[in-house]
Amino acid sequence: MKWWMLLKVALKSIARNKMRSLLTMLGIIIGVGAVITLVALGQGSQQDIEGQVASLGTNLLIIQPGSSRFGGVRGGAGSLGTLALKDVTTLRRNAVLLAAISPEVRVQSQVVAGANNWNTSVFGGDPNYLEIRNYQLARGRSFTERELAARGKVAILGRTVADQLFPGEDPVGARIRIRNVPFQVIGILAGKGQSAMGSDQDDVILAPTTTVLYRLGDGKTLRAIVASARSAEEMEPAKKEIEGILREAHQLAGGEDDFRLRDQSEINQMATRVTGTLTLLLSAIAGVSLLVGGIGIMNIMLVSVTERTREIGIRLAIGARPRDILAQFLVEAATLSLFGGLVGIGAGLGGAALGGRLLGISLVVDPFIIGIAVVFTGAVGIFFGFYPARKAANLNPIDALRYE
Repeated sequence: MKWWMLLKVALKSIARNKMRSLLTMLGIIIGVGAVITLVALGQGSQQDIEGQVASLGTNLLIIQPGSSRFGGVRGGAGSLGTLALKDVTTLRRNAVLLAAISPEVRVQSQVVAGANNWNTSVFGGDPNYLEIRNYQLARGRSFTERELAARGKVAILGRTVADQLFPGEDPVGARIRIRNVPFQVIGILAGKGQSAMGSDQDDVILAPTTTVLYRLGDGKTLRAIVASARSAEEMEPAKKEIEGILREAHQLAGGEDDFRLRDQSEINQMATRVTGTLTLLLSAIAGVSLLVGGIGIMNIMLVSVTERTREIGIRLAIGARPRDILAQFLVEAATLSLFGGLVGIGAGLGGAALGGRLLGISLVVDPFIIGIAVVFTGAVGIFFGFYPARKAANLNPIDALRYE
């Protein structure tokens, strides 16, 4: 029998029992729809996380002080206080794989502007700190080397701080007070939004390192040293170079590192591990729905074989071969499953679009996943339809004709 004839017979059989066919396809529709939705949202959230990690800086390397240890008591990360401005100078002089490097100082303080005030983080850095941390200026300018050397009292406000201190106003040129030290606002940062860890990247003030360290801080240790590798391919060699330079500068010899070095890949892996695992688990649950849908197809095909026993007997009696009967029922099962898969794909795309809008997640539709879903649903129909099809093909024509 020609394949187009088999498809025509299958479509007629499905159309004869529309409601039963729809209920049979329901498991496939739910399974495929759930897989498409979860994968699209999972890949979208991963893309968002990668974008947020990229917003932290370009080929970013972060050097932090190590943890202190007194007897059996160990302090937290950064408690050792081993990084100083001389380490930045040493790295600048000796490192060849770094495009830029800057110290980083941070204080938490109440900031006052006229009748308004706001508690925020004040970060100190060199003029290239903005480039390393991937900050863009919306208005104004950055601080200069001269202001860095003179401990200039100038500040660049993040979008959130600007909105809180100067609602509806342009703050460039205005005065603010940080710990009773007057600062002039020289610029406004472009918005970066929320980080992968959930913090507001616009709730910051940037100022020269020396100003924050000596006028607002303790004048001794750095919170971190941030650097930018020349390229993504040179991240690992750059890390090894930094480790060697700092170990020699700190005279560690065979001892443990008194600093901690992190890069974007570690941050990205940590941020995406949970979403990847969750997507995998939920997709596995959706796969169970496909299994249930396949069992439903097998059941309905067994019922169809029973109902059409006389028809099968007539076909066999007039010359149809067992393999024709086998092919007929396999095509019918595969068609039923594919229809369910196509409807499920549409439902999944709609669900992903709705979920992305409600949750604020980007939607990433991978055509490869859709292709896999179509092939898989067809395979489910053939796999679960094989037993009923074989049962129909093995019927004895005489017994089938006598069946009431």
